[in-house]
Amino acid sequence: MGGADAVQDIRFARSRDGVGIAYAVHGSGPPLLVDTCWLSHLQFDWQSPVWRHWLVELGRIATVVRFDERGHGLSDRGITDHSLEARVGDLEAVADAAGLDRFAMLAMAQGGPVAIEYAARHPERLTRLAFYASYAGAHVGASAEDLELDAAFTALIKVGWERPTPEFRRVFTSLMIPGGTEEQMRWIDDLQRMAVDADTAVLARAQRQITDSSGRLAELDLPTLVLHSRGDQMNPFASSRHLASTIRGARLVALESTNHIVLEDEPAWAEFLREITAFLAPDRVVPAAVLADDLTSTLSPRELDILRLAAKGHDNDAIADELVLSVRTVERHLQNAYAKLGLQGRTARTAAVARLLTRA
Repeated sequence: MGGADAVQDIRFARSRDGVGIAYAVHGSGPPLLVDTCWLSHLQFDWQSPVWRHWLVELGRIATVVRFDERGHGLSDRGITDHSLEARVGDLEAVADAAGLDRFAMLAMAQGGPVAIEYAARHPERLTRLAFYASYAGAHVGASAEDLELDAAFTALIKVGWERPTPEFRRVFTSLMIPGGTEEQMRWIDDLQRMAVDADTAVLARAQRQITDSSGRLAELDLPTLVLHSRGDQMNPFASSRHLASTIRGARLVALESTNHIVLEDEPAWAEFLREITAFLAPDRVVPAAVLADDLTSTLSPRELDILRLAAKGHDNDAIADELVLSVRTVERHLQNAYAKLGLQGRTARTAAVARLLTRA
């Protein structure tokens, strides 16, 4: 597979407080919004020996929408507000900008409280909710020793995060992927600095640690899957037991791994993929027209031209100018394309573009 630009469409949403949030779309199938962890960079993750298999495999079963958190990755930097309310606003902005109407969500790590709050506020938008290595509140059930350890981690970030050598960052890396190879560990060492600067890491971490959405769990009433590595050293397995025991009807899957980020060559990854594929299956409706491997056999040349311009970020007015058509004609061609691909609603444009990109 080539570079990131060949497989994903990177765009920007504007949160309610004006912060620009970078998001990316790739894959095909039912929409899946990933409420991501902080350790992400939309551009570099595709090259990662730690994250790449996640992106590739999820894109085979869903139209994946993921984003960099405020202050991280390609999103606006230098942000001081990392409160729950601000982060819920970011999630709302991404869902709206991507044109998602009804969709599944995967909440990873510290994305849990945000996803819980979003699900409680917008139950009509979600078809199902999955958690991975996550929690309702970082300090739910924390001991005095846990709090002391957390303070030590913050001190490590302050003094060692931006050093050119990775000794301090390797502490976090070793907790995330104790089963990783040296290549994988070096990648996480470097990604930490690429993803966020030290000041933002400290600020965001402090505000995340006081966030607790446990009080909302009893309000959730939708299919829920909770996955967590039994030996996770970053977020304890007990956090997922709390989620699964409090959300009505939730199913807990314990992955036999010590890695916070399950790696491609371990049996736990195959189990994760089986579980998430089966969980998303009810959202998958594949009309006969979509089964064609080549979009050229499904869409007309003009429809393909219009979709290619849409994939470049052109709106309907810009597409009309480029192709010397009326806006009404552009809209008609798009509607015809959506119908042929079995797409409808606010997700149609995003899903059609994603399908075009994955076959480019």
